[in-house]
Amino acid sequence: MTEVTTDRRDTADVPPPRRPHWFRRRVLWPARNMWRSLTSMRTALILLFLLALAAIPGALLPQRSLNEQKTLTYIADHGWVGETMDRLQLFDVFSSAWFTAIYVLLFVSLVGCLTPRMIEHFHNLRAKPVAAPRNLKRLPRHVTIEVDGEPEEIAERVSRNLRGWRRVISIRPSASSGATRSAGERSSAGSGVTRSAGDTGGGAAGQSVVEVSAEKGYLREFGNLVFHFALLALLVSIALGKLYGYEGTRSLVADGEQGLCNTSTAVYDSFRAGNLVDGTDLQPFCIRVDSFDATFLPNGQPDMYSSEVRYTEGTPSTDASTWPTARIRVNEPLRVAGDRVYVLGNGFAPTFTVTFPNGEQRTQTVPFVPDELQTMMSSGAIRFDTPAGLYPNPDERRNHQIAVEGLFAPTANFHGTLLTSASPEPNDPYVAIRIYEGDTGLDTGLPQNAYSLDQSLIDQGRLQQRAQVNLGQGDSHTLADGTVVRFDGYQRWVSMQVSHDPAQIWVLASSIVMLGGLLVSLLIRRRRIWVRLVPVTTSDSGEETKRRTVVEIAGLARTDQAGWGEGFDEQARRLVIDPDDPGAARAARRL
Repeated sequence: MTEVTTDRRDTADVPPPRRPHWFRRRVLWPARNMWRSLTSMRTALILLFLLALAAIPGALLPQRSLNEQKTLTYIADHGWVGETMDRLQLFDVFSSAWFTAIYVLLFVSLVGCLTPRMIEHFHNLRAKPVAAPRNLKRLPRHVTIEVDGEPEEIAERVSRNLRGWRRVISIRPSASSGATRSAGERSSAGSGVTRSAGDTGGGAAGQSVVEVSAEKGYLREFGNLVFHFALLALLVSIALGKLYGYEGTRSLVADGEQGLCNTSTAVYDSFRAGNLVDGTDLQPFCIRVDSFDATFLPNGQPDMYSSEVRYTEGTPSTDASTWPTARIRVNEPLRVAGDRVYVLGNGFAPTFTVTFPNGEQRTQTVPFVPDELQTMMSSGAIRFDTPAGLYPNPDERRNHQIAVEGLFAPTANFHGTLLTSASPEPNDPYVAIRIYEGDTGLDTGLPQNAYSLDQSLIDQGRLQQRAQVNLGQGDSHTLADGTVVRFDGYQRWVSMQVSHDPAQIWVLASSIVMLGGLLVSLLIRRRRIWVRLVPVTTSDSGEETKRRTVVEIAGLARTDQAGWGEGFDEQARRLVIDPDDPGAARAARRL
């Protein structure tokens, strides 16, 4: 029996491994893992997809910042579903907390992902080409040839043929000499030659193997980084533009009288400002619309909008007739004081004149909103207050106000007494109106819809219908108390948008740089090539010794789409030809 004994050492004095502090385990390590996950390229792509997905509701649903009235109507029509969507900020998508969170996370992910890649690329630019693998025959592209000459001479010839490549020539002892590659082997960039430690440079027992390592296509990764940093700059530029930019719209009658001055947000029908814009530092300028022209295709679709305007920068100090003129067309805005003025929409503004029983007249030209864009059939409302002194009693005066509500047809087409429009061209303008008398709500001080009357006033009997008529241009209708309502004609109105985006130049520059980086990353191919030259000795008729060299050439593409093509063998063979040969130069360029 063999007795097995165990050497039991006293382990009482050996302290157990210390458990990491709870702060490291519960705070530092989870935070590190979370940061690594956030700054991975996979996370950046997921966030970019989520950002595009999150923008879809902003395109499909009405947004409060663009049209609050339409948004409120949508919420009211959809009941609790609309209210739930409102609580989820689906009507304020681009200013919502969840959209901002995705945007910020994408920004942080890109910064954390690209910074290490940029540092790594900088180190790669300074690094030497990778040394030749031990077995070149395993590479996808490989050719072996035997040529006359010394290895060093052929290596220099190959190096000259690889102009434009980052290359290095190294010399080491051959395996047959019993020497091994030194761990401290050094080589220089370009065509420099270095030897491994202990190399004798020749001799029967110390024949040297010469290797050429070359690499090109470093700009591919550079283009990739430029693309991603330009994308990052684009996101930052868009964010800054939203923070410091603003957009305002105003409908103006193109009669040479109406205009707007960009001095206050109150001059706009709607105004959308960035979070850092308070409306007190707008760039001052004024515009006045002289005329508007719209052309249409035969099917009624709009062809081109054009507006003649006058403008001046700063506070106007001269008569408007002396201002410079400009033409604004679709996608051809007026650029003034750092802002852009666009033509967004247009329509017709009928002109009505009301003659009250005492002979005094009131004339108004009010825009009607198009209900059918193909025929420009429009609807609207006008309110007329009674002349001062006609009715001394305020209540009696309020009960004799006049309101007109109805339709405008540019080219009248009647179905019995029903008015429709046959064309968007104003060939035969007509209006179908209801004339009301009573309290129009002008004295309440409350905001009212500019395109329709307050239905509650009609339901309460405070505003009563007196007539319903169709009027052509110049026609009139007389009420029972002698009040005359006349349709005088129309003017064109145009919706002007003033847009201020201080980051638009940076957005354009980032987009151009991003496109350039993408092209570089797609067109530049990353390739490596290795040449190993092993000397052999042959005899010629036993009299003269002739030196020959076995040349192994192997190529490797760093990307799947950067193949060498079918002509690799022929191109590789030409590398050992004298570089003064034009064919060798052309072959090297194809590599």
